[in-house]
Amino acid sequence: MIGKYLRTIYVFGDYFWDFYNSQTIQVQCKIDWVIDLVKTLPQIPEKYFKHLEGTQGIYEIRIKLGSNIYRIFCFFDEGRLVILLNGFHKKTEKTPKSEIEKAERLKKQYYEDKTGKK
Repeated sequence: MIGKYLRTIYVFGDYFWDFYNSQTIQVQCKIDWVIDLVKTLPQIPEKYFKHLEGTQGIYEIRIKLGSNIYRIFCFFDEGRLVILLNGFHKKTEKTPKSEIEKAERLKKQYYEDKTGKK
């Protein structure tokens, strides 16, 4: 392996940072720890990283701290580049459709911005 990381993390827009900065230090530390797993492990356990069924390549980074559950949506670009989109505090068993739709919109916007199309 060249370098320390297998994957590179890129944050698209402000949604992730708005979510991250609104969390307690303990939650931020757990988010950092799980993102470090995503960057370094050849195979990330499903407990921490899972494809979101019914989507085109959207994944969720899964964080649990105590009884609280958090999700950060992301996708891959150019193989080993992980693009972080939006995050939220999960309060029900089902992932809110509005959060999935937001992630899909942000992914589309990312590619439009990347290719210079609007």
